[in-house]
Amino acid sequence: VQLQASGGGLVQAGESLRLSCAASGGTLSGFAMGWFRQAPGKEREFVAAIKWSGGSIFYADSVKGRFTLSRDRAKNTVYLQMNNLKPDDTAVYYCAAAPRIINSAIGILSSYRNWGPGTLVTVSS
Repeated sequence: VQLQASGGGLVQAGESLRLSCAASGGTLSGFAMGWFRQAPGKEREFVAAIKWSGGSIFYADSVKGRFTLSRDRAKNTVYLQMNNLKPDDTAVYYCAAAPRIINSAIGILSSYRNWGPGTLVTVSS
């Protein structure tokens, strides 16, 4: 499975962005699709994920209520709608795919096997 993320950019605090991640090269059945982010000088951290088959969605506490994850099954694409962005949300955002993942591992970096190139989100204050 190959992943391609898009939609990053420069916004002001309080504004919104929508990231997209298109998957190709295989079925997503049984996979989870996740978003992670890495700020300068920090470790990559979990943002949100969706289990493709069942549709269960998971969020990091830091983005709950502001970010919304959705999918388009026909397009094999997941979307991350990011509202009320804060300067702390500034990071490179990566989408990733994890096969046969259990819920307790959904936020663990090493669970994800396939990674796309990141897309930079910059939030100015």
